[in-house]
Amino acid sequence: MPENKAAQSDLAVEDDKPGASPTRIGDPRLRFEAARALTWGLVIGLIALAVHLSQSLLVIFGAMVFAALIDGGSRLLGRALPIGRNWRVAIVLVLATAFLVWLVYFAGSQISQQAAEFPSIIEMQLERFLEYLRGKGFAVRTEDIQSMIGNLVSGVGTVTRAIGGLFGGVTTLLLIIIIGIYFAIDPRIYERGVAWMVPANKREAFYDTLSYQAYTMRRLLAGRLVGMVAEGIFTWALLALYGVPMAALLGLLTGLLAFIPNIGAIISGVLMVLVGFSGGVDMGLYTIFVYFLVQNFDGYILVPMIAKKTVDLAPGLVLSAQLIFGVLFGILGLALADPMLAMMKVALERRSERLAKLDENEEMTEAEA
Repeated sequence: MPENKAAQSDLAVEDDKPGASPTRIGDPRLRFEAARALTWGLVIGLIALAVHLSQSLLVIFGAMVFAALIDGGSRLLGRALPIGRNWRVAIVLVLATAFLVWLVYFAGSQISQQAAEFPSIIEMQLERFLEYLRGKGFAVRTEDIQSMIGNLVSGVGTVTRAIGGLFGGVTTLLLIIIIGIYFAIDPRIYERGVAWMVPANKREAFYDTLSYQAYTMRRLLAGRLVGMVAEGIFTWALLALYGVPMAALLGLLTGLLAFIPNIGAIISGVLMVLVGFSGGVDMGLYTIFVYFLVQNFDGYILVPMIAKKTVDLAPGLVLSAQLIFGVLFGILGLALADPMLAMMKVALERRSERLAKLDENEEMTEAEA
């Protein structure tokens, strides 16, 4: 009896087996083509998903840029303070917060008062410029300029609408800061997580590229911060020396817009000249002189000393990337176009160097054979 039960049990197990799958492709060539088609379908699906999540991915990249700023500050602080990394990161965050508090409480009253007067001065100068054009025979209406500005603002605000449609641009900025702080506190966790999804034979190349990208990002942002501070201070000092209105606000805007190469300088220069001519022709010409002096100092001294030693990006390439990312992603894309372009260039350079070494090794092997 026990043997019969065992035999029945084995028979029941065999009956439970599903057998051959009816979806199995018998022809190996057809099976290979189906697998390849599935792979291409997955690749296309991932690309479509990346496009759909492009704004969120850009926020994550912005957080990585912010984390690189914090990490660079902590590394610089580590040269003087032999303490743990988390303590250095905390000190950097405290110092940054203290600066913002000082800016709000001590400089905020003056800058906010100037900012309230700023739009009226710009509007008045634009109206004068339009009157001058009409006197020369150009049929330009104020409504046309307002419509053009409105279209520009609507095009530049893509990220704010797409990512922060419910919360606004402030929430996007907070997300970048919060995620960036998490990245800066312990970046190894995220590096290991990404490396885990990379094939084992490619991980050494992945870590090599990532190391060079992080180094380049820190140097690029360090140069950018030095340039921002220098342009802001020099602009404020030179404008205040001549008595140009809103010197503090113009210095602050020049420093902040210096984070966006090329386009930021043009915007700050236009604003500076418009305010300058509100005080007369002499003051307007002086602001033009200050603008070219500050930009030449940044372009021919600071940038060659810091930024171009790190990643030599052609100005035309940077400007083209800014225009493309600005149209696609708005203000955030415009600000992050330069760092993203630098990361792409470093990745391509490292891959090119690895392929060149591989070719050299193959040539040496063939020569020995």
